[in-house]
Amino acid sequence: MKRSKINEIMAAADEMIRSYGFKLPPFAYWSPEEFAARKSDAKALIEARCGWDITDYGAGKFDEMGLFLFTLRNGRLGDLQRGGGMCYAEKLLISRQDQLSPMHTHVIKAEDIINRGGATMVVELYGSDEQGNFAEDRGGMVMCDGIPRRYTPGEKLKFAPGESLTLMPGDWHAFWGEGGDVLIGEVSTVNDDETDNIFREPIGRFAQIDEDVAPTHLLVSDYAKWLA
Repeated sequence: MKRSKINEIMAAADEMIRSYGFKLPPFAYWSPEEFAARKSDAKALIEARCGWDITDYGAGKFDEMGLFLFTLRNGRLGDLQRGGGMCYAEKLLISRQDQLSPMHTHVIKAEDIINRGGATMVVELYGSDEQGNFAEDRGGMVMCDGIPRRYTPGEKLKFAPGESLTLMPGDWHAFWGEGGDVLIGEVSTVNDDETDNIFREPIGRFAQIDEDVAPTHLLVSDYAKWLA
């Protein structure tokens, strides 16, 4: 992805988030230079990979297959492993109209995904086999707004603003906006985007960036390079 495109997506996302009454935390608006100057203070944010995250899954077709995310907070895997402490994470996502977030599951993370505003959120679901692999012929059970619901393989569940879906490890899912763009909230157990996204197809989680202009703000995938 071109950095100029990423900067445009950030600006549009911030405008949409604000339009629904949400505001991003102060560090969201730090310039790369300010982030570098404050990296000691921001150590916990950097280690937890909080911040801007924009991906085209390495396919180079963001409008067709991609996702905007902002990680607001993220706990510690060590706390989750010992069963106490900061075991949770929270994100805001924007799924554009007909923009696919491709079929995937998680090994560790359970998550609630909530339609916070906009159009309809569509989630396509499949179950797993005994080894946790994608199973084209298996459905399962999920919670929709706290109410159990059984789904058939490949069923597409639809969620209006205010409605939510709980997904457990092994629930294979893809999602997109229908009829317009959707602001999505995600509340989950500790999030590890580097190792805990298992895609059905061999695709990348993070975009390759063409630095055609300077970044407005750093992505979480920039931290290792820009804050070294």
